[in-house]
Amino acid sequence: MTLVVAAFYKFTKLPDFAEMQNPLLSFCLTQGIKGTILLAEEGINGTIAGSRQGIDTVLAYLHSDSRLVDLEYKESLTESAPFERMKVRLKKEIVTLGLPEISPIQQLGTYVSPKDWNAIASDPDVIIIDTRNDYEVKIGTFKNSVNPNTHSFRDFPEYVRQNLDPQKHKKVAMFCTGGIRCEKASAFMLSQGFPEVYHLKGGILKYLAEVPQEESIWEGECFVFDERIAVQHGLEPGTYDMCVGCGHPIDEEDKLSPHYEEGICCLYCYETLTNDKRGRLEEKKRQAGLKAQRDG
Repeated sequence: MTLVVAAFYKFTKLPDFAEMQNPLLSFCLTQGIKGTILLAEEGINGTIAGSRQGIDTVLAYLHSDSRLVDLEYKESLTESAPFERMKVRLKKEIVTLGLPEISPIQQLGTYVSPKDWNAIASDPDVIIIDTRNDYEVKIGTFKNSVNPNTHSFRDFPEYVRQNLDPQKHKKVAMFCTGGIRCEKASAFMLSQGFPEVYHLKGGILKYLAEVPQEESIWEGECFVFDERIAVQHGLEPGTYDMCVGCGHPIDEEDKLSPHYEEGICCLYCYETLTNDKRGRLEEKKRQAGLKAQRDG
């Protein structure tokens, strides 16, 4: 069965976000939807999967709230379920920068549509910054973009303070997976005095969905936060797997490492794997094997 994967977000004031949790969870469950939705006072952020009808019904439910009528939304298709359960979580921020006072509701950079992104990215006066984490950047990014080498989005403000100057870098353009991190990053950059701040509307996923491959300046694959691991142009499934031990994307070359153990660890986490965690992963792997035998 083909499933629809819907990713959406909206920065908007939701003072009643805690009261929204249980009704939203119940509604998603009645539609057979699985995935994760984050709610905070600053807005909503989610990725869910289900049938065409189920996804459309949940989106209609969200749109019925006047504050969420124009939430940023994109979708792709998959043949296998990318999520195991449905969760609606309450958070301080829907994307964690660690600076709750920075709000895209109050100030925001200039959106750049996917069709106009190549022109911005080829402007020699513009510095292009990938706001994602280093493990995401490793498997794919835009040509000539800057990798801040951050381990977490919380590290981004310090990277800016240490490496960028509003007097020198007058035009900054940023991108991320779906656009949400860039909205908050653009608000932060403006708060630091950068005069011209741009960000890719809808993120990499929107670009890969709308820009023909022959015109694309994207190189590699795009990491996504579900069991698909990565997607390519046209949002086709990528070629990466994920290490069960640490969640790091791994390719076929990584699997050749002597430190790779399927279902246990990989070259990125073998040194930090505790005996306790190894035991839990080995038991999980054993149980999965028994289930496969029963089902087979």
